Amino acid sequence: MELAAIGNVVLDPGSLVAWLIVGLIAGAIAGRIVAGRGLGCIADIVVGVIGAFIGGFVVSFFIQGTTFGFLGSIVVAVLGAVVFLAILRGLSGGRL
Repeated sequence: MELAAIGNVVLDPGSLVAWLIVGLIAGAIAGRIVAGRGLGCIADIVVGVIGAFIGGFVVSFFIQGTTFGFLGSIVVAVLGAVVFLAILRGLSGGRL
């Protein structure tokens, strides 16, 4: 069952929930790696989803044409979220 179709992007409830779960897990792990603590549920999700985009972009330079399963998606999202939080930490003068 499709939730919405916008251009070529099709969102269905399963993939949206999966993105949120991956974002929450990745953001929580990255927050603990970079800041030594979680950032809160909503912030963890936002950081994790942004990290998934960054991680996917970076990994696509090294491994092209490959898809990752659920655990692979979490690993890629954590790597991207750590990069994102490190950049934010650098820009904020170490306050994070």
